[in-house]
Amino acid sequence: MVNLKNPNLYNNREVSWLHFNTRVLKQAQDESLPLLERLKFLAIYGTNLDEFYMIRVAGLKKLFTGGIIVSGADRLTPLQQLREIRKYIHQEQQVVEHCMKDILKKLEHEGITIKSHHDTNQNEKNQLKKYFKEQIYPVIIPIAIDSTHPFPQLNNLSFGIIVKLQDSDDEAVERFGIIRVPRVLNRFIELGKGVYVPIESLVAQHVEDLFPGHTLIKYAAFRVTRNADLDIAEEEADDFMELLEEGLKLRKKGELVRLEVGVHSDDEIINFFNRHAHIYKDDIYQTHTFLNFSSLWQIVSNKDFAHLLAVPFKPRVLPPLDTSEDIFATLEKQDILMYHPYESFDPVVQFIQTASKDPEVVSIKMTLYRSGTNSPIVHALMSASESGKQVTVMVELKARFDEENNLIWAKALEKSGAHVIYGIQGFKVHAKATLVTRKKNGKLKQYAHLGTGNYNPATSKIYTDISYMTSKDEITSDLTRFFHFLTGFSKKGKLDELYMAPTQIKPKILSLIQNEARKGSEGHIIAKVNSLVDADVIRALYKASQAGVKIELIVRGICCLKPGLQGISENIRVISIVGKYLEHPRTFYFKNDEVQT
Repeated sequence: MVNLKNPNLYNNREVSWLHFNTRVLKQAQDESLPLLERLKFLAIYGTNLDEFYMIRVAGLKKLFTGGIIVSGADRLTPLQQLREIRKYIHQEQQVVEHCMKDILKKLEHEGITIKSHHDTNQNEKNQLKKYFKEQIYPVIIPIAIDSTHPFPQLNNLSFGIIVKLQDSDDEAVERFGIIRVPRVLNRFIELGKGVYVPIESLVAQHVEDLFPGHTLIKYAAFRVTRNADLDIAEEEADDFMELLEEGLKLRKKGELVRLEVGVHSDDEIINFFNRHAHIYKDDIYQTHTFLNFSSLWQIVSNKDFAHLLAVPFKPRVLPPLDTSEDIFATLEKQDILMYHPYESFDPVVQFIQTASKDPEVVSIKMTLYRSGTNSPIVHALMSASESGKQVTVMVELKARFDEENNLIWAKALEKSGAHVIYGIQGFKVHAKATLVTRKKNGKLKQYAHLGTGNYNPATSKIYTDISYMTSKDEITSDLTRFFHFLTGFSKKGKLDELYMAPTQIKPKILSLIQNEARKGSEGHIIAKVNSLVDADVIRALYKASQAGVKIELIVRGICCLKPGLQGISENIRVISIVGKYLEHPRTFYFKNDEVQT
């Protein structure tokens, strides 16, 4: 009998994530895509990697320094995982650099050029000199490094330039300095249509203006990545919002987990950072291309070259929502199922806006996770509250990297008179739900929206997600209880028609898998998920495969399950869809009814 707890049967979650990001990189390598579309995927690849280091690598380093040896089903220790990550990234770096050079070379033929200050003509040099004097010099920060000027505390994801200087009066005296580049400055300076100069190339030409009495020996750009995972003791908080605001301030100065150094860096510069920034050499990454791939969005978004992007897709409005009929009347006739972005998200926005204006609506209850900036949905909720409707909003303040934005919306909603909940202690509220209660013929009638995506019209255009709208009593009554669980003290609430985590979803999925396993070769499972990590679910799938069940998994990101293992998972097929849209819905198909006959 096979031991399904054998660590060799499981992929490491961190390495599996790296494989996912490699699939993003492969999109950047795909020569069938428009050039700026390829550059966009490089920007996504870099942004993904930033978050991976800020959260996952930082977490592993914290476990290691704390002497904690914990692991997933694969049993790798934190130190082993850190070594695997470094090895993987160093090996992939050459592929990334080659991809970048290939794209930039081809962009030159389309009129987009990134060149150094040295390669500019005299007119461009004059333009750059003026730009430095007016836009850069007033805000840039030169910092000497010596016994009286210690190495500065650099914020997370900050960009800078390290310079080695020679004293003009004594050539034997050499010094290092740091130039901090504020985020208000663009990474690339645009000289006319499609011509860009990296900011470090320009600043290097003016080092003597920043450090008078010194000449430049060499320079290199660098970038800092810190631990950005918020460690907040919720159980000790009297005011969670205030505690979160303090945590966000500390995030900027978390433990240093990665330092990237760019073109012109050498062993002397690496040794300098090792000594003065107190960072291990293993955590210093050299690159021979531009630092900060997320800044490539500046070039991707150049409207003069929109023809080098994929043709925008125009979503359709799903019938019967394409008529002027009142949306509440439509939902009383039938349920609506939509698949965004192929089917427009606009009806969801209109549903909430209509509810905010309808005099018959008495209450709106809603969860918000990542609503974006200038949200029409949040504005509709505030308008509803100000007009006297009862508005209850669960704003998840712990939505990673959206905390500050959610804090702003939470305060604005409270100011409008809405009742705002900040979540449940010890959990993240990831559910996406809206419940509207309306008077009709002297009675109360409820209408609901459930979705896999965020209430964010902007991301609804680039994420694939599912929306379900209904007025069925069995669904709306469950949602009423769900919102009561959120506003009250319940920890172990259960619903009847719907299922919620952490109390119901996992047991239900395990039960459905086990039922398919009992059907043997007549069983069939199809699942589409963001990640597959849970060891209990994976073992249940292995057992179902051993029983002959056909299993098809569509896993966008992390997959700790290993398909195709003889006698274990040969009936399991796993694919990952990475492309124009971010695949975000979670859907499951089980062929057989769970009820035994």
